[in-house]
Amino acid sequence: MDRLTMTDELEAIDDATIIKRKIDHTLARFSAAHDELEAEEAKKRERRERLALRPAALLEQTRTALQRVVTTADPDPAEESAPQTRLQEKKERKTRQTAKAGRITAAVVAALVFLSIGSAWGAQTWFDAKFNTVASLDEDSSDIQDAAGQTGDENFLMVGSDTRDGAAAEDGVGDADGTPGARSDTVMIAHVPADRQRVVMVSFPRDLEISRPECKRWDPATSSYSEETSPAQKIAKLNTAYAVGGPQCVTKVIQQITGMKMNHFVGIDFNGFKSMVDAVQGVTVYNEKPVDDTTLGMIIPQAGETRISGDQALNYVRARHVKGDPTSDYGRIKRQQAFLGALLKTVMSKDVILDTGKLSGFIDAFAKATFGENLGINQMMTLAKSMRGMGSDKVKFLTVPTTEEANKRGNEVLLQSKAKAVFDALINNTPLEEKAPAPPASDTASPPTSSAKSGGAKKSSSSG
Repeated sequence: MDRLTMTDELEAIDDATIIKRKIDHTLARFSAAHDELEAEEAKKRERRERLALRPAALLEQTRTALQRVVTTADPDPAEESAPQTRLQEKKERKTRQTAKAGRITAAVVAALVFLSIGSAWGAQTWFDAKFNTVASLDEDSSDIQDAAGQTGDENFLMVGSDTRDGAAAEDGVGDADGTPGARSDTVMIAHVPADRQRVVMVSFPRDLEISRPECKRWDPATSSYSEETSPAQKIAKLNTAYAVGGPQCVTKVIQQITGMKMNHFVGIDFNGFKSMVDAVQGVTVYNEKPVDDTTLGMIIPQAGETRISGDQALNYVRARHVKGDPTSDYGRIKRQQAFLGALLKTVMSKDVILDTGKLSGFIDAFAKATFGENLGINQMMTLAKSMRGMGSDKVKFLTVPTTEEANKRGNEVLLQSKAKAVFDALINNTPLEEKAPAPPASDTASPPTSSAKSGGAKKSSSSG
């Protein structure tokens, strides 16, 4: 029975009273909802205040520690009650100096702790807020082999997008009118096993022949998907997966080929790439010959070690028609692998890590130039720390095994059995098959001291 329309004696009441009671009842519900929202907002305000006070509290702790060093006075010798021998005076003076040095050391340590904690906390909060998150992963895919056995592995799927949206004429990459859409000219996996004992970088040729699955259509201008789908295509090039279906489609294809679980996606566009290099004031690369591309022109005019700027780096990893390099796409893969290793080495060097301006500039450039999913300061540091300090026997740069000769459709054909052996070794964390290939006849070979890093389980010039 409805108590709004009945008295306590269960007798009917007039219409005016019913309306009044309904209004009162509605107001009571609004009031309760308002109280709940206000309580929730109060909790949010309290949390924001705590976060705002955290750096201030750390600063106050450091300031107090420094004050203690400055204001703690040494005892006045004039106040000493009893005369001392020279030996006693010398011993006490040494004790006071040791104590003061200890206090100064403690204060310096406190300051460094504040700076490291405060900077790391601030950088992580800032980066995570600025990073452009785009749906990219499918960690429950049926294509993943032995998903439980891959627990703890970190697999970064890295895609270089050549969308021309927003590119300036001086960038030299064309524009969206002349080259619409976006393609993935760079597709690479960075595999870090759960035991963190090695890092394996596997590159995929842009013209690798694939069977492309059905994918939601992708708009690179808005970094979003539509409800429309692109139909499956039995024979297609790898770089079309990103063009029609964006990050999600590339992830599907790579998980089908490898059986590996992609748990991080990193997309990097042309427009912001060079700013990362300029932020660290250039990256040093090695080439046996000058790098002269018939399309892009002279990129590096001299042989040997050269520190290149952002503009040079952009063309260095894009070049596909380098004079004297008949391998085309494989030569570019070799340059991309060598450059990525050089960039990571530069970023993790003390010249950048200990330089606040360079480090913050790189983080800012990286955040603006990248997009993806499950990517932040912690995840990127996992990759960087895993590579830092590793010898050539622990860092492998591979190219997925192919026939190395284009078929009649102009596509690279995967060698299924050899590719399966590589990816099984990564999934099971077993040794990769080692081969000793002859140095490639290319203008982008690594210097003798690091040639082993670009060797390993790869085939001749295709795996450079």
